[in-house]
Amino acid sequence: MLFSLLDLKGIINTKRRVSMKPRTNAPRDRGCLVGIIFFILGLGTLLPWNFFMTASRYFERRLNGTEILNGTAREPKKYHFNNWMTLLSQLPLLVFTLLNSILYQWISEKVRIAGSLVLILLLFVFTAVLVKVPMEEDRFFSVTMATIWFINSFGAVLQGSCFGLVGLLPQKYSSIFMSGQGLAGTFAALAMLLAIASEADFEPAALGYFITPCVGTLVTLLSYLLLPRLEFAQFFLNGRSKYEEETTDELLQDGGKMENGKMNGHANGSLTAAKKTYAEMACGPEGTAQASQRLQVVQQEQAKASVLQVFRKIWVMAFCVTFVFTVTLSVFPAVTADVKTAFPGKWENYFTSVCCFLMFNICDWLGRTATSVVRWPRKESCLFPALVVSRAVFIPLLMLCNVQPRHYLSAFFTHDAAFVVIMVLFSLSSGYFVCLSMSYAPQMVEPKDAETAGALMTFFLALGLSIGAALSFGLRARV
Repeated sequence: MLFSLLDLKGIINTKRRVSMKPRTNAPRDRGCLVGIIFFILGLGTLLPWNFFMTASRYFERRLNGTEILNGTAREPKKYHFNNWMTLLSQLPLLVFTLLNSILYQWISEKVRIAGSLVLILLLFVFTAVLVKVPMEEDRFFSVTMATIWFINSFGAVLQGSCFGLVGLLPQKYSSIFMSGQGLAGTFAALAMLLAIASEADFEPAALGYFITPCVGTLVTLLSYLLLPRLEFAQFFLNGRSKYEEETTDELLQDGGKMENGKMNGHANGSLTAAKKTYAEMACGPEGTAQASQRLQVVQQEQAKASVLQVFRKIWVMAFCVTFVFTVTLSVFPAVTADVKTAFPGKWENYFTSVCCFLMFNICDWLGRTATSVVRWPRKESCLFPALVVSRAVFIPLLMLCNVQPRHYLSAFFTHDAAFVVIMVLFSLSSGYFVCLSMSYAPQMVEPKDAETAGALMTFFLALGLSIGAALSFGLRARV
Protein backbone atom coordinates (compact mmCIF):
# COMPACT_ATOMS: atom_id res chain seq x y z
CA MET A 1 0.00 0.00 0.00
CA LEU A 2 1.51 3.32 -1.10
CA PHE A 3 2.02 6.26 1.30
CA SER A 4 -0.43 8.84 -0.04
CA LEU A 5 -0.49 12.62 0.37
CA LEU A 6 -3.67 12.23 2.40
CA ASP A 7 -1.81 10.00 4.87
CA LEU A 8 0.98 12.61 5.10
CA LYS A 9 -1.49 15.37 5.91
CA GLY A 10 -3.09 13.19 8.55
CA ILE A 11 0.26 12.47 10.17
CA ILE A 12 1.22 16.18 10.35
CA ASN A 13 -2.18 17.13 11.79
CA THR A 14 -1.83 14.31 14.34
CA LYS A 15 1.57 15.69 15.42
CA ARG A 16 0.12 19.15 15.82
CA ARG A 17 -2.69 17.82 18.02
CA VAL A 18 -0.23 15.89 20.15
CA SER A 19 2.18 18.83 20.45
CA MET A 20 -0.53 21.16 21.67
CA LYS A 21 -1.75 18.81 24.39
CA PRO A 22 1.12 19.15 26.89
CA ARG A 23 1.17 22.96 26.59
CA THR A 24 -2.52 23.06 27.60
CA ASN A 25 -1.67 21.12 30.77
CA ALA A 26 1.32 23.30 31.68
CA PRO A 27 1.76 23.76 35.46
CA ARG A 28 1.22 27.16 37.04
CA ASP A 29 4.03 29.48 38.08
CA ARG A 30 3.11 29.38 41.76
CA GLY A 31 3.75 32.63 43.55
CA CYS A 32 5.33 33.89 40.31
CA LEU A 33 8.59 32.38 41.63
CA VAL A 34 9.98 31.69 38.16
CA GLY A 35 9.17 35.27 37.15
CA ILE A 36 10.93 36.61 40.25
CA ILE A 37 14.00 34.43 39.56
CA PHE A 38 14.26 35.67 35.96
CA PHE A 39 13.84 39.24 37.20
CA ILE A 40 16.79 38.65 39.57
CA LEU A 41 18.78 37.01 36.75
CA GLY A 42 18.16 40.08 34.59
CA LEU A 43 19.30 42.27 37.46
CA GLY A 44 22.44 40.15 37.94
CA THR A 45 23.50 40.20 34.28
CA LEU A 46 23.95 43.99 34.22
CA LEU A 47 25.19 44.59 37.77
CA PRO A 48 28.91 44.53 36.71
CA TRP A 49 28.53 47.14 33.96
CA ASN A 50 26.34 49.47 36.03
CA PHE A 51 28.40 49.37 39.22
CA PHE A 52 31.60 50.25 37.39
CA MET A 53 29.84 52.93 35.35
CA THR A 54 28.20 54.73 38.28
CA ALA A 55 31.45 54.62 40.31
CA SER A 56 33.07 57.17 37.98
CA ARG A 57 33.65 59.64 40.85
CA TYR A 58 35.57 57.03 42.84
CA PHE A 59 37.80 56.14 39.89
CA GLU A 60 38.36 59.76 38.89
CA ARG A 61 39.43 60.59 42.43
CA ARG A 62 41.98 57.77 42.48
CA LEU A 63 43.23 58.46 38.97
CA ASN A 64 43.25 62.25 38.69
CA GLY A 65 44.85 63.33 41.92
CA THR A 66 47.55 66.02 41.83
CA GLU A 67 50.99 64.69 42.70
CA ILE A 68 54.08 66.52 43.94
CA LEU A 69 57.18 65.62 41.91
CA ASN A 70 60.53 67.17 42.99
CA GLY A 71 58.67 69.88 44.88
CA THR A 72 56.51 70.77 41.86
CA ALA A 73 52.82 69.99 41.51
CA ARG A 74 52.21 67.72 38.53
CA GLU A 75 49.13 68.19 36.40
CA PRO A 76 46.79 65.19 36.72
CA LYS A 77 47.04 62.80 33.82
CA LYS A 78 43.94 62.47 31.62
CA TYR A 79 42.90 58.82 31.62
CA HIS A 80 39.50 59.29 29.88
CA PHE A 81 38.13 56.66 32.24
CA ASN A 82 34.51 56.74 31.01
CA ASN A 83 35.52 56.18 27.38
CA TRP A 84 37.95 53.35 28.12
CA MET A 85 35.59 51.73 30.60
CA THR A 86 32.78 51.75 28.02
CA LEU A 87 34.99 50.34 25.26
CA LEU A 88 36.64 47.64 27.41
CA SER A 89 33.23 46.65 28.75
CA GLN A 90 31.60 46.22 25.36
CA LEU A 91 34.41 44.61 23.32
CA PRO A 92 34.53 41.46 25.48
CA LEU A 93 30.76 41.51 25.55
CA LEU A 94 30.76 41.32 21.75
CA VAL A 95 33.49 38.65 21.51
CA PHE A 96 32.20 36.37 24.24
CA THR A 97 28.57 36.73 23.20
CA LEU A 98 29.62 35.50 19.76
CA LEU A 99 31.57 32.61 21.30
CA ASN A 100 28.62 31.77 23.53
CA SER A 101 26.24 31.66 20.54
CA ILE A 102 28.60 29.19 18.82
CA LEU A 103 29.70 27.02 21.76
CA TYR A 104 26.48 26.88 23.79
CA GLN A 105 25.63 23.46 22.32
CA TRP A 106 28.85 21.94 23.72
CA ILE A 107 28.98 23.58 27.16
CA SER A 108 26.06 22.95 29.49
CA GLU A 109 23.84 25.83 30.48
CA LYS A 110 24.49 25.22 34.19
CA VAL A 111 28.26 25.54 33.72
CA ARG A 112 27.89 28.72 31.67
CA ILE A 113 25.49 30.50 34.04
CA ALA A 114 26.60 29.28 37.48
CA GLY A 115 30.30 29.38 36.51
CA SER A 116 30.03 32.95 35.20
CA LEU A 117 28.25 34.12 38.37
CA VAL A 118 30.92 32.58 40.62
CA LEU A 119 33.75 34.25 38.66
CA ILE A 120 31.94 37.62 38.61
CA LEU A 121 31.49 37.35 42.37
CA LEU A 122 35.22 36.71 42.87
CA LEU A 123 36.13 39.70 40.67
CA PHE A 124 33.79 41.98 42.63
CA VAL A 125 35.41 40.81 45.87
CA PHE A 126 38.80 41.64 44.34
CA THR A 127 37.57 45.13 43.36
CA ALA A 128 36.29 45.73 46.89
CA VAL A 129 39.63 44.64 48.39
CA LEU A 130 41.45 46.95 45.95
CA VAL A 131 39.77 49.95 47.62
CA LYS A 132 42.02 49.45 50.64
CA VAL A 133 45.21 48.83 48.64
CA PRO A 134 47.39 51.90 47.89
CA MET A 135 48.54 51.80 44.27
CA GLU A 136 50.26 54.05 41.74
CA GLU A 137 47.80 55.62 39.31
CA ASP A 138 48.99 53.96 36.09
CA ARG A 139 49.05 50.54 37.71
CA PHE A 140 45.63 51.07 39.28
CA PHE A 141 44.23 52.08 35.89
CA SER A 142 45.69 48.96 34.21
CA VAL A 143 44.43 46.61 36.94
CA THR A 144 40.96 48.22 36.85
CA MET A 145 40.74 47.96 33.06
CA ALA A 146 41.81 44.29 33.20
CA THR A 147 39.14 43.64 35.84
CA ILE A 148 36.51 45.37 33.69
CA TRP A 149 37.56 43.26 30.68
CA PHE A 150 37.29 39.93 32.51
CA ILE A 151 34.18 40.74 34.50
CA ASN A 152 32.34 41.75 31.32
CA SER A 153 33.62 38.66 29.47
CA PHE A 154 31.92 36.43 32.04
CA GLY A 155 28.94 38.80 32.02
CA ALA A 156 28.59 38.29 28.26
CA VAL A 157 28.43 34.51 28.66
CA LEU A 158 25.93 34.95 31.49
CA GLN A 159 23.73 37.35 29.53
CA GLY A 160 23.74 35.30 26.33
CA SER A 161 22.92 32.10 28.21
CA CYS A 162 20.09 33.77 30.14
CA PHE A 163 18.57 35.23 26.96
CA GLY A 164 18.62 31.77 25.38
CA LEU A 165 17.06 30.31 28.53
CA VAL A 166 14.26 32.85 28.83
CA GLY A 167 13.45 32.38 25.12
CA LEU A 168 12.13 28.90 26.00
CA LEU A 169 9.49 30.31 28.35
CA PRO A 170 6.27 32.18 27.50
CA GLN A 171 6.77 35.64 26.06
CA LYS A 172 5.99 37.62 29.22
CA TYR A 173 9.10 36.21 30.91
CA SER A 174 11.30 37.97 28.35
CA SER A 175 9.77 41.28 29.44
CA ILE A 176 10.29 40.35 33.11
CA PHE A 177 13.94 39.50 32.43
CA MET A 178 14.50 42.76 30.54
CA SER A 179 12.81 44.71 33.36
CA GLY A 180 15.31 43.18 35.77
CA GLN A 181 18.14 44.34 33.52
CA GLY A 182 16.67 47.84 33.48
CA LEU A 183 16.51 47.94 37.27
CA ALA A 184 20.20 46.98 37.60
CA GLY A 185 21.26 50.51 36.71
CA THR A 186 18.78 52.04 39.15
CA PHE A 187 20.08 49.71 41.87
CA ALA A 188 23.67 50.82 41.19
CA ALA A 189 22.77 54.52 41.01
CA LEU A 190 20.90 54.36 44.34
CA ALA A 191 23.88 52.61 45.93
CA MET A 192 26.14 55.43 44.74
CA LEU A 193 23.74 58.10 46.04
CA LEU A 194 23.63 56.43 49.45
CA ALA A 195 27.43 56.33 49.51
CA ILE A 196 27.57 60.09 48.73
CA ALA A 197 24.77 61.01 51.14
CA SER A 198 26.34 59.05 54.01
CA GLU A 199 29.20 61.57 54.02
CA ALA A 200 31.45 58.78 55.21
CA ASP A 201 35.17 58.82 54.54
CA PHE A 202 36.21 58.10 50.99
CA GLU A 203 37.48 54.54 51.51
CA PRO A 204 34.64 53.17 53.73
CA ALA A 205 32.03 54.60 51.33
CA ALA A 206 33.73 53.02 48.30
CA LEU A 207 34.17 49.71 50.14
CA GLY A 208 30.49 49.59 51.06
CA TYR A 209 29.57 50.46 47.48
CA PHE A 210 31.52 47.54 45.98
CA ILE A 211 30.37 45.05 48.63
CA THR A 212 26.78 45.68 47.47
CA PRO A 213 27.20 43.95 44.04
CA CYS A 214 28.93 41.04 45.81
CA VAL A 215 25.73 40.44 47.77
CA GLY A 216 23.61 40.98 44.64
CA THR A 217 25.62 38.48 42.61
CA LEU A 218 25.43 35.89 45.40
CA VAL A 219 21.62 36.27 45.55
CA THR A 220 21.49 35.86 41.75
CA LEU A 221 23.53 32.64 41.96
CA LEU A 222 21.31 31.16 44.69
CA SER A 223 18.17 32.11 42.73
CA TYR A 224 19.47 30.34 39.63
CA LEU A 225 20.27 27.20 41.62
CA LEU A 226 16.66 27.20 42.88
CA LEU A 227 15.21 27.37 39.35
CA PRO A 228 15.48 23.64 38.40
CA ARG A 229 13.51 22.70 41.52
CA LEU A 230 10.37 24.53 40.36
CA GLU A 231 7.80 22.50 38.42
CA PHE A 232 6.94 25.33 36.01
CA ALA A 233 10.62 25.78 35.08
CA GLN A 234 11.10 22.02 34.72
CA PHE A 235 8.22 21.84 32.25
CA PHE A 236 9.65 24.47 29.88
CA LEU A 237 13.40 24.18 30.44
CA ASN A 238 14.14 20.53 31.28
CA GLY A 239 11.35 18.58 29.65
CA ARG A 240 12.07 19.31 25.98
CA SER A 241 13.83 16.06 25.07
CA LYS A 242 11.35 13.91 26.96
CA TYR A 243 8.45 15.82 25.46
CA GLU A 244 9.74 15.41 21.87
CA GLU A 245 10.28 11.70 22.45
CA GLU A 246 6.76 11.23 23.80
CA THR A 247 5.35 13.24 20.89
CA THR A 248 7.08 10.96 18.38
CA ASP A 249 5.88 7.83 20.20
CA GLU A 250 2.27 9.04 20.17
CA LEU A 251 2.58 9.95 16.50
CA LEU A 252 3.78 6.46 15.63
CA GLN A 253 1.00 4.95 17.71
CA ASP A 254 -1.65 7.04 15.94
CA GLY A 255 -0.08 6.26 12.57
CA GLY A 256 -0.32 2.55 13.34
CA LYS A 257 -3.97 2.94 14.21
CA MET A 258 -4.70 4.52 10.82
CA GLU A 259 -3.03 1.61 9.00
CA ASN A 260 -4.34 -1.51 10.70
CA GLY A 261 -5.53 -0.72 14.22
CA LYS A 262 -2.86 -3.00 15.67
CA MET A 263 -0.49 -0.46 17.21
CA ASN A 264 -2.60 0.59 20.21
CA GLY A 265 -0.54 0.20 23.39
CA HIS A 266 2.71 -0.76 21.62
CA ALA A 267 4.34 2.68 21.12
CA ASN A 268 5.00 3.67 24.69
CA GLY A 269 8.77 3.05 24.72
CA SER A 270 11.65 4.96 23.28
CA LEU A 271 11.88 6.26 19.73
CA THR A 272 13.86 3.18 18.66
CA ALA A 273 11.39 0.78 20.28
CA ALA A 274 8.44 2.57 18.73
CA LYS A 275 10.02 2.42 15.29
CA LYS A 276 10.73 -1.29 15.65
CA THR A 277 7.24 -2.10 16.96
CA TYR A 278 5.60 -0.17 14.17
CA ALA A 279 7.66 -1.89 11.51
CA GLU A 280 6.82 -5.30 12.96
CA MET A 281 3.11 -4.68 13.27
CA ALA A 282 2.75 -3.07 9.83
CA CYS A 283 2.46 -5.10 6.62
CA GLY A 284 5.99 -6.27 5.83
CA PRO A 285 8.42 -4.10 3.84
CA GLU A 286 5.70 -1.60 2.92
CA GLY A 287 4.96 -1.00 6.60
CA THR A 288 8.63 -0.46 7.34
CA ALA A 289 8.92 2.07 4.49
CA GLN A 290 5.84 3.92 5.74
CA ALA A 291 7.24 4.03 9.29
CA SER A 292 10.53 5.49 7.99
CA GLN A 293 8.74 8.14 5.94
CA ARG A 294 6.60 9.18 8.86
CA LEU A 295 9.61 9.36 11.16
CA GLN A 296 11.36 11.58 8.61
CA VAL A 297 8.39 13.97 8.71
CA VAL A 298 8.61 14.15 12.50
CA GLN A 299 12.39 14.58 12.54
CA GLN A 300 12.29 17.33 9.89
CA GLU A 301 9.74 19.31 11.89
CA GLN A 302 11.66 18.81 15.15
CA ALA A 303 15.11 19.68 13.69
CA LYS A 304 16.32 23.18 14.51
CA ALA A 305 16.84 25.65 11.69
CA SER A 306 20.36 26.86 10.92
CA VAL A 307 21.64 30.15 12.34
CA LEU A 308 21.42 31.75 8.87
CA GLN A 309 17.80 30.65 8.43
CA VAL A 310 16.88 32.10 11.81
CA PHE A 311 18.74 35.36 11.03
CA ARG A 312 16.78 35.81 7.80
CA LYS A 313 13.58 35.83 9.84
CA ILE A 314 14.74 38.21 12.58
CA TRP A 315 17.18 40.53 10.78
CA VAL A 316 14.93 43.60 11.20
CA MET A 317 14.80 43.09 14.97
CA ALA A 318 18.57 42.46 14.98
CA PHE A 319 19.13 45.79 13.19
CA CYS A 320 16.81 47.61 15.59
CA VAL A 321 18.50 46.38 18.78
CA THR A 322 21.93 47.15 17.28
CA PHE A 323 20.94 50.70 16.30
CA VAL A 324 19.25 51.48 19.62
CA PHE A 325 22.35 50.57 21.60
CA THR A 326 24.69 52.26 19.12
CA VAL A 327 22.91 55.56 19.72
CA THR A 328 22.65 55.03 23.49
CA LEU A 329 26.26 54.04 24.18
CA SER A 330 27.73 56.67 21.85
CA VAL A 331 26.73 59.42 24.30
CA PHE A 332 25.96 57.61 27.57
CA PRO A 333 27.94 57.88 29.78
CA ALA A 334 30.92 59.34 27.86
CA VAL A 335 29.09 62.62 27.07
CA THR A 336 26.22 62.71 29.58
CA ALA A 337 28.46 62.10 32.63
CA ASP A 338 30.33 65.35 31.83
CA VAL A 339 27.21 67.54 31.80
CA LYS A 340 27.47 70.08 34.62
CA THR A 341 24.70 71.75 36.61
CA ALA A 342 23.88 75.44 36.19
CA PHE A 343 23.43 75.70 39.99
CA PRO A 344 26.77 75.08 41.75
CA GLY A 345 26.77 74.25 45.43
CA LYS A 346 25.77 71.13 47.36
CA TRP A 347 23.51 70.06 44.46
CA GLU A 348 26.64 69.79 42.33
CA ASN A 349 27.71 66.67 44.30
CA TYR A 350 24.47 64.89 43.42
CA PHE A 351 23.72 66.25 39.94
CA THR A 352 25.52 63.60 37.85
CA SER A 353 24.32 60.69 40.00
CA VAL A 354 20.70 61.88 39.95
CA CYS A 355 20.19 63.53 36.55
CA CYS A 356 22.50 61.29 34.52
CA PHE A 357 22.65 57.79 36.02
CA LEU A 358 19.54 57.53 38.21
CA MET A 359 17.32 59.36 35.72
CA PHE A 360 18.54 57.24 32.81
CA ASN A 361 18.15 53.93 34.61
CA ILE A 362 14.71 54.61 36.08
CA CYS A 363 13.32 55.75 32.73
CA ASP A 364 15.07 52.92 30.87
CA TRP A 365 13.45 50.46 33.29
CA LEU A 366 10.04 52.11 32.86
CA GLY A 367 10.44 51.87 29.09
CA ARG A 368 11.23 48.15 29.30
CA THR A 369 8.37 47.53 31.73
CA ALA A 370 5.90 49.40 29.51
CA THR A 371 6.22 46.67 26.86
CA SER A 372 4.25 44.31 29.10
CA VAL A 373 1.27 46.69 28.73
CA VAL A 374 1.75 48.40 25.34
CA ARG A 375 3.30 46.84 22.24
CA TRP A 376 3.31 49.47 19.50
CA PRO A 377 4.28 49.48 16.68
CA ARG A 378 3.66 45.85 15.78
CA LYS A 379 6.57 43.70 14.70
CA GLU A 380 5.42 43.66 11.05
CA SER A 381 5.12 47.47 10.85
CA CYS A 382 7.67 49.52 8.88
CA LEU A 383 7.12 52.28 11.44
CA PHE A 384 9.03 50.29 14.08
CA PRO A 385 12.52 50.50 12.45
CA ALA A 386 11.76 54.09 11.37
CA LEU A 387 11.16 55.17 14.98
CA VAL A 388 14.32 53.33 16.07
CA VAL A 389 16.42 55.24 13.50
CA SER A 390 14.84 58.54 14.56
CA ARG A 391 16.54 58.17 17.98
CA ALA A 392 19.76 59.40 16.34
CA VAL A 393 18.48 62.94 17.00
CA PHE A 394 19.44 62.50 20.67
CA ILE A 395 23.16 62.48 19.81
CA PRO A 396 23.37 66.19 18.80
CA LEU A 397 20.82 67.18 21.46
CA LEU A 398 22.93 65.77 24.29
CA MET A 399 26.17 67.11 22.82
CA LEU A 400 24.62 70.61 22.91
CA CYS A 401 23.89 70.35 26.64
CA ASN A 402 26.21 71.90 29.24
CA VAL A 403 29.06 69.39 28.74
CA GLN A 404 32.32 70.56 30.35
CA PRO A 405 35.07 70.95 29.33
CA ARG A 406 34.17 71.73 25.71
CA HIS A 407 36.30 73.01 22.84
CA TYR A 408 34.34 73.06 19.57
CA LEU A 409 30.57 73.26 20.09
CA SER A 410 28.67 75.93 22.00
CA ALA A 411 26.36 74.84 24.82
CA PHE A 412 22.77 75.48 23.72
CA PHE A 413 20.79 73.66 26.46
CA THR A 414 22.45 75.11 29.57
CA HIS A 415 19.57 74.75 32.04
CA ASP A 416 19.28 71.59 34.13
CA ALA A 417 15.61 71.17 33.16
CA ALA A 418 16.46 70.92 29.45
CA PHE A 419 19.00 68.18 30.13
CA VAL A 420 16.52 66.28 32.31
CA VAL A 421 13.77 66.39 29.63
CA ILE A 422 16.17 65.15 26.92
CA MET A 423 17.48 62.39 29.22
CA VAL A 424 13.94 61.22 30.06
CA LEU A 425 12.95 60.87 26.40
CA PHE A 426 16.35 59.39 25.51
CA SER A 427 16.20 56.68 28.19
CA LEU A 428 12.48 55.86 27.88
CA SER A 429 12.82 55.24 24.16
CA SER A 430 16.00 53.21 24.66
CA GLY A 431 14.43 50.80 27.14
CA TYR A 432 11.15 50.53 25.23
CA PHE A 433 12.62 49.77 21.79
CA VAL A 434 15.29 47.40 23.15
CA CYS A 435 12.77 45.32 25.07
CA LEU A 436 10.32 45.34 22.16
CA SER A 437 13.02 44.16 19.73
CA MET A 438 14.24 41.40 22.06
CA SER A 439 10.72 40.10 22.78
CA TYR A 440 9.55 40.31 19.13
CA ALA A 441 12.45 38.25 17.74
CA PRO A 442 11.51 34.84 19.29
CA GLN A 443 7.93 35.31 18.02
CA MET A 444 9.18 35.47 14.42
CA VAL A 445 10.60 31.92 14.46
CA GLU A 446 9.32 28.45 15.32
CA PRO A 447 9.32 27.62 19.08
CA LYS A 448 12.14 25.10 18.51
CA ASP A 449 14.34 27.95 17.16
CA ALA A 450 13.58 30.42 19.99
CA GLU A 451 16.86 29.68 21.79
CA THR A 452 18.89 30.30 18.61
CA ALA A 453 17.00 33.57 18.05
CA GLY A 454 17.74 34.63 21.63
CA ALA A 455 21.45 33.91 21.24
CA LEU A 456 21.58 35.81 17.93
CA MET A 457 19.77 38.83 19.36
CA THR A 458 22.18 38.91 22.27
CA PHE A 459 25.08 39.03 19.82
CA PHE A 460 23.56 41.98 17.94
CA LEU A 461 22.79 43.70 21.24
CA ALA A 462 26.48 43.39 22.10
CA LEU A 463 27.43 44.60 18.61
CA GLY A 464 25.41 47.77 19.12
CA LEU A 465 27.03 48.35 22.51
CA SER A 466 30.51 47.94 21.02
CA ILE A 467 29.86 50.26 18.06
CA GLY A 468 28.41 52.88 20.39
CA ALA A 469 31.39 52.58 22.76
CA ALA A 470 33.82 53.05 19.86
CA LEU A 471 31.91 56.10 18.58
CA SER A 472 31.91 57.70 22.05
CA PHE A 473 35.62 58.64 21.75
CA GLY A 474 35.04 60.73 18.62
CA LEU A 475 31.76 62.28 19.77
CA ARG A 476 33.18 63.38 23.13
CA ALA A 477 36.22 64.86 21.40
CA ARG A 478 33.99 66.91 19.09
CA VAL A 479 32.16 68.68 21.91
